[in-house]
This record gives sequence, C-alpha cells and structure tokens, in this order.
Amino acid sequence: MSDLAKGARIVVAMSGGVDSSVTAALLKRQGYDVVGVTLQLYPGAVAKKGACCAGQDIYDAKRVADALTIPHYVLDYESRFRKNVIQDFADSYAKGETPIPCVRCNEKVKFADLLDTAREFGAQALATGHYVRRVMGAGGAELHAAADPARDQSYFLFATTQAQLDYLRFPLGEMEKPQVRAIAAELGLVNAAKPDSQDICFVPEGRYSDIVKKLRPDATRPGEIVDQSGAVLGRHDGIVHFTIGQRKGLGLSGNAEPLFVLSLDAARARVVVGPRSALSASAILLRDINWLAASDAPFDCAVKVRSMRPPVEARVTPLPNGAARVELLAAEDAVAPGQACVFYSVGHGRVLGGGWIARAEPAQQAAE
Repeated sequence: MSDLAKGARIVVAMSGGVDSSVTAALLKRQGYDVVGVTLQLYPGAVAKKGACCAGQDIYDAKRVADALTIPHYVLDYESRFRKNVIQDFADSYAKGETPIPCVRCNEKVKFADLLDTAREFGAQALATGHYVRRVMGAGGAELHAAADPARDQSYFLFATTQAQLDYLRFPLGEMEKPQVRAIAAELGLVNAAKPDSQDICFVPEGRYSDIVKKLRPDATRPGEIVDQSGAVLGRHDGIVHFTIGQRKGLGLSGNAEPLFVLSLDAARARVVVGPRSALSASAILLRDINWLAASDAPFDCAVKVRSMRPPVEARVTPLPNGAARVELLAAEDAVAPGQACVFYSVGHGRVLGGGWIARAEPAQQAAE
C-alpha cells in the first residue's frame, strides 16, 4: 500500500467475515482514512453456519466498523445482484453449463458498481479481503496468485480488468489465514473465529435447483439419459440436477463399468453418459477472454480449469472475437462448459487472463 499517501481515503468492501474485517483494521492501523461499505445483495438472507453474506453479516460488519471507529455504509444492491448474478446463474444451468456465480459477482457487482461507488466517496482505492497479490510491473499493476496456495483466490478474479486492477488493493495477499485470525483476535473483533463461507450465498441449504426452477422452469423439464451412441438408458427430471463428471444420482445400474455425465444437451433435455475415459479432454475452446497480459500469438503458460485443481501446462492460441483455444499438455477430466479457464505465467503465478469454457474436445478427438 506504499503507493498511496498516508491519510488517503480507501473504501473497504466489508462482507462481515474475518478477512474483510482485518483488511479494514490493517489499513486503519497504517494510517489511511478507511470507509467500510457492505452490500445488501438479497432479501431473506440465509443465516446458517458456512453461509456467505447472510443477514447476520451486515450486523457483524457494522459492529467491526464501530470497534475500529470507521464510518460504515450499507448499500442496496439487490436489483443489480439479481440481474447480473442470480439470473445469470439460472440461465447458465438452463443451458447445460456449470456456472461460477462468485466470478460474476466480482466482475459485475463488486469490481464494477462498487468500484464506481468508491470513487463517489472520494476514495483513491477500493480494498477487499481476497487472497491475491497486486504487484507493480513494468506495464502497471499485475494480478498474482496469493503467497499461500491453499488460500489463493486469483481464479475467481480472472475477469478483473486492468483499469479495475489499477484501483484495487488486496492487503491479505502475502498473509496466511492463521495470521489473519490472530490479528482479529488481538483486536477483539467479534468475528475473529467466524467460520469461512462455503456455500453459494443466495442458495438456501445448498438446493441450487430450487433457484433455477423458479427462474428457468424449462431447466427442470424431464428427459432421457443416453449413452454416446444415443441409446436410451433411463430418464431424468431435469438437466439442472447434473454436471459434467457426475457419477452419483444417475439412477442407472447393471452396467459393465461405472458411468459418468459426459455432456448436457439442453435443447433436447438429454444427459449423455459414458465411461470415465471419455471425460478426458486435451483441448478447450474458450469465449469472452479477459486479457491482463495481451498476446496476439500463441504462448505457453499454466492453466486452471477448476478453482481447486492445480495449474497444468498448456499452450494458448488467441482467436478472433474474444475466443481462444487451449491445448493441454496432459489431459484433464470433467472440463465443464460454464467454468473458467485461467492463464498463469509458468513459475511466477501472474494471472495473464482467462475465459469461459465453451467446449472441451475429447482427448482422442484432439489428437486426430
């Protein structure tokens, strides 16, 4: 934070959790003019252990702000969140995809609307409790993975633009979670021992199909479960209940080998299943690429195709209209449309960009 003068105003996005609370505390301790902002994203918030952004969270954020003696504001972002995150979530499932609402929330709400609001407050920066690093390079601010690989959240921030990154700050990027909790305990913050959020914040009891059914009832249309040749093996009660790589809950038995969901055909309400070997993909087509280190030519890097998977070596070829093709040096299983593929510099952890998975090519097809 040395690039900002002491006394500079910084807005901190305070979710009510320990990470954003310690972010505010650290900045206040360093002599900045800190303003806390909490977003009210939806009515009827879930108040259960492990939930994120529950109704209690707004109260917790307010208590922390009071303890730190900083101003605190609650902003009503319900309509924006409903349009850009919840509706997109339902639409994606209805198309047979596996969405990542946390990326959309960062992209469309926190780092778009909230960033504008921070400027209206006269702030010189917006800070969050994400575990990522902002590193100044020759070309400006760069996004890097967190120092602690176990806490790294860079995958969820791949859609951050260069202009946003110039304004954002991430004070926890060099820290580990035990350090953060220790600071919270030292300061006597009410949420020092609060559990980390684990569920999608707007999905009660983890039943995401209830949300989709309400907004996109066509996604719960019954259909057929078929094998790769199109032979009907069974029936299902909506593609919304399935995702690529799923094995359990298919309702199929008596097969020579275990069957997995290979693809979802939303137009025909079909679930295509097959052996585990058919899940292997060696190439991926991406759409809506966000570049943080632009390149017109093919380049080698490491990529992540799921948030919890380690990066794997790959070659990325930029294509027209914001697309790209990724060739994986080692095949990956269960690459699902709707998930993200994020590019990292090999050995350095810098986020070079990323995009949304449109299609995965089976390993044998990519080799032909």
